[in-house]
Amino acid sequence: IYDVEIDQVNKPFLPMASGELTVTQAWSLCAALAVGGMAIVLTQFDTLISSLYAFGLFLGTIYSVPPLRLKRSAVAAFMIIATVRGFLLNFGVYHATRAALGLTFQWSPPITFITCFVTLFATVIAITKDLPDIQGDREGNIDTFATRFGERAITFLGSGLLLVNYAGAIIAGLTIPAFNMPLMVGAHALLGLSVIFETFKLDKQKYSVDGIRDFYRHIWNIFYCEYLLLPFL
Repeated sequence: IYDVEIDQVNKPFLPMASGELTVTQAWSLCAALAVGGMAIVLTQFDTLISSLYAFGLFLGTIYSVPPLRLKRSAVAAFMIIATVRGFLLNFGVYHATRAALGLTFQWSPPITFITCFVTLFATVIAITKDLPDIQGDREGNIDTFATRFGERAITFLGSGLLLVNYAGAIIAGLTIPAFNMPLMVGAHALLGLSVIFETFKLDKQKYSVDGIRDFYRHIWNIFYCEYLLLPFL
């Protein structure tokens, strides 16, 4: 709602930027979803889950809505994204699922792993998410890591953090008996190699718009691959 002008430059296909969705319709959807979600957690779950949901809603609000609109700050934006996608979505959803099944909360090695893994991965998403939007962000005077340091530096930083993440997963698979070692090691080794391949491919493409979009799409693809692997780890 607050980024329509920037989206018209970066992502003109989005509903509001393209004119398919009006401001009134957008506000109605946001209000209905926020109130509906809060009503569900308050009536169906305990205080902890309700508090986690409210905290996530609060972070999303201060991220996007003036006067704070913390997405304009590179550091604040990545901290919010890492907190929501890392801790809240993994710990919170796991806890809510067990509560819905009538089970008490219990940590397990895979859940501990995915929470730590995705928190670092979300940090990578937070610092690379603006690579495809760098032109509009510069025009809109939005401070991001991409506008500060440039496409190449952020690409290599994000890829380096991902490789650290995958190396940690491989070490965990080799040293913690609770994990499915062949899958933990093999899958994360292959995903790490894919990061190296995509990084050097983008470098050869001289950080073209299409190349950056393909690279960022690959980051999301391997992000969701982790959840496909999770039940088997």
